[in-house]
Amino acid sequence: MNGLARASVRFRPASFAGSFVALLFAAAMVMACGTLLQTGVTAHVAPVRYAHVPVVVAPDPDARITVGHGEDRETEGEPLTDTPRLSAAFAPRIAAEPGVAAAVPDIAFPVQGAGLTALTGRNWDARAVEGVAAAQGHAPAAGEVVLDPGSARAAHTGVGRTVTLTAPGGTATYRVAGLTAPGTAATAYFAESAAPRLSGHPGLADAVAVLPRPGVSTAEAADQARHAVGRAADVRTGDGRGAAEQPRLAGAKEMLTAIGGSFGGIAAATAVFVVMGTVALAVGQRRREIALLRAIGATPRQIRRTVATEAVLVAPLAGLAGLLPGVALARWWLDQLVRRDAVPHGVTLAVGWIPMVVAVGAGLLAALVAGLLAARRPSKARPSEALGEAAVERRRPGVIRTLLGTVAVAGGVVLAAVAAHTTGDDAASIALAVVFCFMAGVAFLGPVVAWLAAAILGLPLRAGGAPGALAAANTRANARALASAITPIVLVTAFAGTLLCMQSSLQHESSRQIRDGVVADQVIGSAGAGVPAGTAARAARVEGVADAVGVLRSGALYRASGALNSTSVLGVDGDPAQLPGVLALGLRTGSLAGLTRDGRTVAVDTLLAATAKVHVGDRISLWLGDGTALRPRVVATYSRGLGLGSLLLPRAVLAPHAASAFDTEVLVHDGPGADAGAVRRALADRLGVPGLRVTDRAGYRAQADRDLELNAWANRVMAAVLGGFAAVAAANTLVMTVLDRRREVALLRLAGTTRLQVLRMLRGEAVLVAVAGLAIGSAIAWITLVPIARGLTGAAPYLAPRTAAVLACATLLLTLTATTLPARALLRDARGA
Repeated sequence: MNGLARASVRFRPASFAGSFVALLFAAAMVMACGTLLQTGVTAHVAPVRYAHVPVVVAPDPDARITVGHGEDRETEGEPLTDTPRLSAAFAPRIAAEPGVAAAVPDIAFPVQGAGLTALTGRNWDARAVEGVAAAQGHAPAAGEVVLDPGSARAAHTGVGRTVTLTAPGGTATYRVAGLTAPGTAATAYFAESAAPRLSGHPGLADAVAVLPRPGVSTAEAADQARHAVGRAADVRTGDGRGAAEQPRLAGAKEMLTAIGGSFGGIAAATAVFVVMGTVALAVGQRRREIALLRAIGATPRQIRRTVATEAVLVAPLAGLAGLLPGVALARWWLDQLVRRDAVPHGVTLAVGWIPMVVAVGAGLLAALVAGLLAARRPSKARPSEALGEAAVERRRPGVIRTLLGTVAVAGGVVLAAVAAHTTGDDAASIALAVVFCFMAGVAFLGPVVAWLAAAILGLPLRAGGAPGALAAANTRANARALASAITPIVLVTAFAGTLLCMQSSLQHESSRQIRDGVVADQVIGSAGAGVPAGTAARAARVEGVADAVGVLRSGALYRASGALNSTSVLGVDGDPAQLPGVLALGLRTGSLAGLTRDGRTVAVDTLLAATAKVHVGDRISLWLGDGTALRPRVVATYSRGLGLGSLLLPRAVLAPHAASAFDTEVLVHDGPGADAGAVRRALADRLGVPGLRVTDRAGYRAQADRDLELNAWANRVMAAVLGGFAAVAAANTLVMTVLDRRREVALLRLAGTTRLQVLRMLRGEAVLVAVAGLAIGSAIAWITLVPIARGLTGAAPYLAPRTAAVLACATLLLTLTATTLPARALLRDARGA
């Protein structure tokens, strides 16, 4: 049997080449997702700033809740949406420990100035973290600053001269007390008494650097720091200091784990579907050989052993060949995430043996199962009847296959109905499960689906003369082979269409809400870290301005159904009664007049309110960006939170807990009869803060649309990876199907059919396959998306017409190319014969 298997691989290379290609790409995709998953689990960042500090006390980067009761009680965490901070009061408590020489609060905040970009403000004591000292001049006192030489040159200043700097705590002119050594980072060191106020987060620090006394080990110093802070903060040593330096690492790890786990699971399932279909097609194409073996006395066990041996010969080699492309894909993916600032610099790809084993093993198992299932019926046929059964293709799928397909379709319908009654992330999480159920149904019921498609779509083909009639007849007769070609196209359309349409629906609805919701006449923004606090008050005093409202955007977590979910927060300055002049939130219930500055009230978007199951008068559990917990009362609900922000709080409540206390924008409402251009010029002239820009609401909307486009990148990459794999699988299957029709094409040529007629026949079949795959995949995607889009956006699904046209044209081009090229080769062979 082993010799027979080797001979089959050797003398039927086309059939096994198709299986090899499918297995290779499947292994590459599984390897890429598995590598990202492993990277998310093991990701760490080596300390840079804290490299010379043995112990760092840092805030917990996660918000935590306790769920369950009794023995089922457990604590769950979710990464915070912004930069966490801890109380600076920990520093003297830690310093009081006997083994600690010093405990230095490390405070960082953005600073702006004329000619200065990416400048970080710090307290003077934090210089001990990096060993920085004033190379010229002296330590800063109140009203003074120490700059690095590069920033001093950019600001055209020096020791003894002045410079105007803007921090979240305000704008002032400072005397340059000194300069640090050349080559140091772009930093402005302020007096210890001034830095907390300028940071906009008085009383808080990013971390506390712990310096042990001589002779005290790192472990001892860490234990004493834990004794001082208890469970209120994390004590980090080793590579843990890098996590304190990069608080976004926790969120990045969760994202990588989600991409590798969630998408990897779908990718693996897709790969198994495609591999099983391809291998089953390859075995099915050899049913005459299997029948001949039965006719000459081969036992069913021997035939199954032959098929299993063929899988063992091909699958591991294809899997091993796919590992390096998979690693390359994962490396590219990680690099792109780092470039887009979604993953901190310094995170490296973790390539391990577990993803390798899974990638190769999944392909081997899928090939074995598919081959044995495809060979089961022909191997069990009676020797006297085997050749007769192999001569005619079976029309009906088996009972078990029909039952499994029916159950899968029913499961998809049930899940779609469940999704129709959920909102937010719960609805989105059901999406891929719905698609998966329908795809399983299509895979199991493939011959029936292909036969129905051929019967319906074959009607217009018959109007195309003899080639069309031949194409319609062939598609009905070879429904089982066509099912293997249609299934990957359905995969492309269903999965890629769902991912793209879900993101497109979010973008479309967000853009619409921004267009309808931002009614300000002027928008003041910044090319730097943000707009300084107080800009709105100064703008309100400009002639022609009726109202000016400062807006601060941040993130928060909210509790719903025993889990923590992230959302966006809008902090607004001033009187809530001024908001309608600049923001039309689409108020549904309650009143914004009840929004107070003490943090006890909040306005909530209607979709979030439905997810969290709260109404006006109820309380909602929130964790602001730095982990501060609130339980405010809901005073209003509004409908445009997807584009503007799902939670509305006073700026005074949000600013101390955001990453930067700078405003994101200032929205200006012109007075009656004011000339918009004149107001815009007056604002630009009078504000006097470097880096500020004034635009109209059309410019603001265009920028917001660009930001939304950046957020859609991840879904497009997932759709491209999955769609690309399924497209290769579809092309591979079509090539295998056409090459298996050598005798049929030769017979048609002998009967007098011209080369052009044969090509037109095969092209007609390709068009039928493409249209059937697109129609079925689109139906699955639409059934999936209608309830989910309403849960996420409150509106119907939306797919840009250009995107839909590109998908349709690409699918049609793929099927025509994958059919025409091997068909031309067959026609050359037939002519030569």
